[in-house]
Amino acid sequence: MDPQLLNYYEAIERASADMLSAARAGRWDEVVKLEGACVLLISQLKHAAQEPEKDLAADQAQAQEAARIKSRIMQRILVNDAEIRHLAEPWLQDLEDTLSGKRQTLH
Repeated sequence: MDPQLLNYYEAIERASADMLSAARAGRWDEVVKLEGACVLLISQLKHAAQEPEKDLAADQAQAQEAARIKSRIMQRILVNDAEIRHLAEPWLQDLEDTLSGKRQTLH
């Protein structure tokens, strides 16, 4: 795997961790902004992955290590995503209640 691709995975993981931190603090505007950054990084990753490998002579041990690193990164991203979704459920329900008129706001 091209080291540039691993850099994209690592950047997505950092953005995911930042999203989780913002979600834990209840900073949902920041979560949304970071989600946009993740979408951009994923798009860039997809584009970079379509380019031919620069080093076709990479040995199998390096390829296996890169696959292990990618797998660990992806697992951490999925764990972060699951926790963000769990933290967002009450916020999304409050938003839905407010928009549907079920919740009265006091001014």
